[in-house]
Amino acid sequence: MGAAPLEGHAVRRLACLIVAAWALGLPALALEPNAVSEEPTQVVIVVVGAPGTDIYQAQFTQAAQRWKEGCARGKAKFISLGLEEDPDETDRARLKQILASQAKRSDTHTLWLVLIGHGTFDGRHAKFNLRGPDVTATELAHWLAPIRVPMALINCASSSSPFLKKLSAANRVVITATKSGFERNVTRFAGDLAKAILEPEADLDKDGQTSLLEAYLSAAHHVVEFYRTEGRLVTEHALLDDTGDGLGTPADWFRGIHPKKKAADNASLDGYRAHQFHLIPSQSEAGFSMDLRADRNRLELEIMQLREQKAEIPAEIYYERLEPLLYQIAEIYEQVDEPNDEADE
Repeated sequence: MGAAPLEGHAVRRLACLIVAAWALGLPALALEPNAVSEEPTQVVIVVVGAPGTDIYQAQFTQAAQRWKEGCARGKAKFISLGLEEDPDETDRARLKQILASQAKRSDTHTLWLVLIGHGTFDGRHAKFNLRGPDVTATELAHWLAPIRVPMALINCASSSSPFLKKLSAANRVVITATKSGFERNVTRFAGDLAKAILEPEADLDKDGQTSLLEAYLSAAHHVVEFYRTEGRLVTEHALLDDTGDGLGTPADWFRGIHPKKKAADNASLDGYRAHQFHLIPSQSEAGFSMDLRADRNRLELEIMQLREQKAEIPAEIYYERLEPLLYQIAEIYEQVDEPNDEADE
């Protein structure tokens, strides 16, 4: 016989544990995972652009291969574009078709789009350089508009910053390798990000998985460290946006996984949603169904937004608002654990 379902007092105890975890900055609770469907719940599209030289071709291919490895380990569907020889149609046309096929999917999943290569910006239009005709930020925004699932959109190219404002929207994480369209030098960010996705060392909160936020922070740190070690001027500054405001937050605004600076106009802080994206989930995270994960993520975001207001509201009101959110999260974890109990009977 398995353990009985949690009673009310146990739910309250679990809620208290969650309160402690949030208060102390501890990783999320780890529960025994349930059996989950083998159907991939994440789709990762990696686009390798025109390399220009053999050296860049090798660098871009290595980064793409690391994403492929991450997909294999995370049981995600991997789709690559730009590595095939003599394609029947242009990479631009194929990318448009691939994204159109994602818009037709009715199942709930998470979509990742990773651009690895070179970019350009003429002061008005930003482009990602494909083999053959390029794709502009405006065109890509139009192709992505019909897709309603959660998305991570990562442009690792030079001059990529204008893509952030064009692609920013609710339920999206957007990352660019540069903070300006005029940062035109080839970037190191693509290789460092692909490496961080696979590295346990990038798991800053030690919850057994590396989130997209953690990979972003790790990659940005390694980029800056490279330029510092080489005694060179830093020519790329990555940005992350996951609030839909199109502003973006640099990595040096974070301490650990928490943003520690405030925008001058009190704009919402980025990073919380990106911390909920995991290409290679932990065992306990893999035990969530897509619906329960979506509910849990929504509640976590509400808690983090409430925490931002903690200094501005009376403590009694803060905890009155916090308590029901924690109880709801506790009930979600209870549901994750219940099927295992039934299976053991």
